[in-house]
Amino acid sequence: MTLRLRDIFSTDHKVIGLQFLFMGLGFFALGGLLAMAMRWQLAWPGATDGMPMPLAELIFGWPNGQMPPDVYNATFSLHATVMIFLVIIPLLVGAFGNYLIPLKIGAPRMAFPVLGGLSVWTTLLAGAVLFTGPFLPGGAVETGWTGYPPLSAIWGAGSAPQSGWPVIPLVMVSTAALFLWGFVATNVLRSRWAAVPFAVIAAVVTVLVMQGVAFDGQACWFVSLLLVGIATLLGAINYLATIVLFRCPGMTPSRLPLSVWSLLFTAVLVLLATPVLTGALVMNLLDHHRLTSFFLPGDWLAESRVHPAVAGGGSPLLHQHLFWFYSHPAVYIMILPAFGMVSDILSVFARKPVFGYRPMIYALAAITFLGFFVWAHHMFQSGMNPALGTAFALSTMFIAVPSGIKVFNWLGTLWGGNIHFTTAMWNAVAFVSLFVIGGLSGLFLASTAVNVHLHDTYFVVAHIHYVLFGGSTFGLFAAIYYWYPKFFGRMMNETLGKVHFFGSYVAFNCVFFPMHILGIRGVPRRYFDISHLESFKDLQPLNVFITISAFALGVAQLPLVVNFFGSLIWGKAAPANPWNATTLEWTDAASPPIRENFESRPSVYHGAYEYNNPLSGDDDFLPQSRPVS
Repeated sequence: MTLRLRDIFSTDHKVIGLQFLFMGLGFFALGGLLAMAMRWQLAWPGATDGMPMPLAELIFGWPNGQMPPDVYNATFSLHATVMIFLVIIPLLVGAFGNYLIPLKIGAPRMAFPVLGGLSVWTTLLAGAVLFTGPFLPGGAVETGWTGYPPLSAIWGAGSAPQSGWPVIPLVMVSTAALFLWGFVATNVLRSRWAAVPFAVIAAVVTVLVMQGVAFDGQACWFVSLLLVGIATLLGAINYLATIVLFRCPGMTPSRLPLSVWSLLFTAVLVLLATPVLTGALVMNLLDHHRLTSFFLPGDWLAESRVHPAVAGGGSPLLHQHLFWFYSHPAVYIMILPAFGMVSDILSVFARKPVFGYRPMIYALAAITFLGFFVWAHHMFQSGMNPALGTAFALSTMFIAVPSGIKVFNWLGTLWGGNIHFTTAMWNAVAFVSLFVIGGLSGLFLASTAVNVHLHDTYFVVAHIHYVLFGGSTFGLFAAIYYWYPKFFGRMMNETLGKVHFFGSYVAFNCVFFPMHILGIRGVPRRYFDISHLESFKDLQPLNVFITISAFALGVAQLPLVVNFFGSLIWGKAAPANPWNATTLEWTDAASPPIRENFESRPSVYHGAYEYNNPLSGDDDFLPQSRPVS
């Protein structure tokens, strides 16, 4: 029992990375089910038409199996929040950042091992608090993933700060809090007799505080995001310190793999942007508790009356500025790690050095820098001086330059290469193609004139999913197939992998490309039923097609599930370097690595992408740690 607790509460960066991986995949499944429920409602909104949602009336009590409008609002709000804050960021940044950084720079551990564990268990607590909302009076959050005031200030029916928590959320949050404080007690307190009561008391206090603060779904959303912010900040501090201080001899900045560079820039973005969101969330939470009115105007009308107990002299626009100052860089937080990982994978399977290594670093730096000067393009319709709008439009379009450099360099890496079409490579190439589509659709939204028509339509939904599902998620798939042998010492099945890839790629495009057409026709997002609107009736068959494709996309993930868990049992034993790669995690560490990562600390003599180098002898790759006389 003691050994198991030590394993669960380990400070080993590899264990923490895998904990992030399994937790993120669990939330991925949950977020996907929410998306399917949403799509069912959009395809067959009238239950009397003969397509009620299966079992919905029996389980949820929905009349005729039709999703109520408020539940639809909660469903898309939870879907977006889960996918952004509990799936993409924890998987790409938390899982791969924790696992790979020390291995790639030749370090035995992270700079601050305890911070990594605090990060993962705080994220779990954040997820538990978020899913407490649906069980509380007033229901789950319904304000989308933006939480705009003054909508976010409204209390749901029956909710009040004195509301109690039912048993289910009490158990969820108590369990997550026990894990968090159990980790702290195990790694800080030396005495087991002191650790257990400390963890229990701290968990009870945490739950009592949470009950007081998070009294309804909206408050749960605020608290959950605050916890996620704390978790990502802890991780970012750890990444920066490790990369700067723990590199092995010879691992100069010019020899760092691009995946490490991308995680370094991601950490910078997190450190600079997240405190702004944290401030906005705290102010919004105080407004929601009706203690302040930072974002609530004095003449705020809701339900056709002024709310004297709530309205003050605040400005909702201030919240939008603060929110998007974080949230546009957050898009890069969610995709920069994929940029670096895909660069690694393309080079390995093209058997060529990355084309333009230094320009790729400069492009990553430029995207990081420019990401802080484009936030207001999300607010073109909020009212803005035309000159200011033009400035933000130009800065947004300018960010296409470093993005274009990266795409050009990826194509240059593939050009003339001896390409090996493994599953990881297919997903990496898909990442590039889908990111290009998402990037080009972003140019339309960056234009102040075109934005008038496309704002808040399905064109925006298509754009963000091409960037974050087509981009980040296919990058994530590529990374899973590529580093799985290192994680578990087993090879994944390539046939199942290709079935998963082609099914996902086709279904993804069938889901999200038609949304561009809906958006151009002006179909608004976040409406739970457009079929009764005369202007859009002819588009309902397209909605049905999208929903059927969405279910196909969900089914297409089953081969990945079977492959991922099945390969742990029947997968072939993986050699240390199954891909003939050059970086340290493959050439100097076993699969899976030992606790100290390396038998002896490596020294680095070459860059990270030395393929077909004349110095490599009979091999077509030159390991970073192989000295050449």
